[in-house]
Amino acid sequence: MASFSLDQTDIRAFYQAVAKQLDQELSSLEPTIIDIRRTLHKNPEISGEEKQTSQLICNTLEAIGLTPKLMKNGVGVIADMTLGTPTADTPLIGIRADIDALRITDLKEVEYCSHNPGIGHLCGHDAHTSIALGAALSLNRCSELFEKDWPGQGIRLRFIFQPAEEICLGARWMVEQGAVDDVNAIIGLHMDPEIIAGAAKIRYGVMTAFCDEVHFEIHGMGAHAARPHHGNDPITTAAQLISSLYQNLPRSIDSRTPAVFTIGQIASGLAPNVIPETASLKGSLRSTNDQARDVLHQRIEDIAAGIARSTGTRIEVRFQSPLPAVVNDRNISAALEQASKDVLGVQQVGLIDLPSMGGEDFSIYLQQIPGSMLRLGCARPDVKAVFLHSPYFDIDERALIIGSRIMLQTALLLSLNPRLIQKGN
Repeated sequence: MASFSLDQTDIRAFYQAVAKQLDQELSSLEPTIIDIRRTLHKNPEISGEEKQTSQLICNTLEAIGLTPKLMKNGVGVIADMTLGTPTADTPLIGIRADIDALRITDLKEVEYCSHNPGIGHLCGHDAHTSIALGAALSLNRCSELFEKDWPGQGIRLRFIFQPAEEICLGARWMVEQGAVDDVNAIIGLHMDPEIIAGAAKIRYGVMTAFCDEVHFEIHGMGAHAARPHHGNDPITTAAQLISSLYQNLPRSIDSRTPAVFTIGQIASGLAPNVIPETASLKGSLRSTNDQARDVLHQRIEDIAAGIARSTGTRIEVRFQSPLPAVVNDRNISAALEQASKDVLGVQQVGLIDLPSMGGEDFSIYLQQIPGSMLRLGCARPDVKAVFLHSPYFDIDERALIIGSRIMLQTALLLSLNPRLIQKGN
């Protein structure tokens, strides 16, 4: 864990003054932020099709005098905000929120459940979007504090509303379109239904796994099911391949290194009495460091080649959609931790012990600039937790203004301590 402190009395006083006003403004704005979240929840859009969501974001930001930029194909938005008098050293801090929904039917019995059949905001991205918009709305109300009460202080933010996180493409699209050009550091958060609303958890270092899709195409020889000796069965080859991968991959790397390989799709054949020509398998490989990932890639290819030789089939292996791990910057994580403690109290902020084996394309930004993200509690204290991607997923909406405060106070801490922002920390 890195230490964090504001080392000048006047800077600390300024930070505390802004934090106090943000608390007041967000309390006043809470009904508006909840209404935004419920509007988004009722009108979810899948990855790459978030046009209405993007327009709502633009309209909200334009109403407070910002000039949002709508990204390619009308999905995704960025908007810059500057308050006070930034110096040449004042960093530009990115606040990222993903905006897409899932192809899952929303089964909740609430008035704000999804109106779009088969699509639901069941991973909390509506909350992330509302938190970022709440941050913009509330900070805009603090302009006088920067300009009159504390001249010489300033803050520069870029709000990044990203599409298509669920298909691991949106962050790449945003980077390609210049969303993080000139940005010095980036922060974000994710709803966590395993943490009670009013609490948060921080992770230093690796937070999520490297993720690869692995595709196998097995080429055999078709035959009548009664005469397997006339053909070369790709289905039995698939069974051997899966068994061998599951047995051998865990023993190919240091057992203390987290990694998991799973086959999730199998497709072959059209009739029960025909041995097909081909079989297709698709799976995912998740690992937590480059070295293990490289070893596992090679072992997968070697195992497939060995099975192909022993069965007389041909097996093609293809790795697709590689997603890097989220590796949180030490100093930016320290700023997130300090801001969370300032907002929630020391006892309500903990550390995440182990990395998640899930994927998160926030990692794409971290290939360009340092950053960090936290897990924000959203569970209701009186309701059994419902996990992400469940058709019944919902949040305790008290988490919304908490998230806005943590994001803004983290950005302010980094703005007041630009020396903490160092690539590769």
